[in-house]
Amino acid sequence: MSPAKQSPAARILLIDDNRMGMAARKAVLEQLGYEIHTAGDAEAALAEADAVTFQLVITDYRMPAINGVELIARLREKYPNLPVILLSGFADALGLDENNTGADVVLQKSYNEVNLMVRSVSRLLQKKPPKKPPSAQSKPPSSRRRIK
Repeated sequence: MSPAKQSPAARILLIDDNRMGMAARKAVLEQLGYEIHTAGDAEAALAEADAVTFQLVITDYRMPAINGVELIARLREKYPNLPVILLSGFADALGLDENNTGADVVLQKSYNEVNLMVRSVSRLLQKKPPKKPPSAQSKPPSSRRRIK
């Protein structure tokens, strides 16, 4: 018998200029079997996203030069269906949420951040992609030939 094929691990891009926080999140996600790529700033993240296909992005809000919301806007231009989680120690204070950031999930950094992040990652990776619109080549129902 040949061994059963396992589905490949989801590839996640983790962006944070705080190396300690990034290392901790990376370790947790790798223990869960995810393939983690990291970037220390938004520019490096954009370059990595162009080089590698990711199933999910997790980014910090406060970073030098380009913040997390600006990064999300740039990612959405090229990869509109790529799920994104935004982390911030200031999410509540700044009023950051899914409606004003472009993120699929916004998490406040806190004592239970890891649990919330793990659940959000799992939920977003299980989410089915949006349905594609009908092919432009298919005829509208009214023009189809009717069988009598």
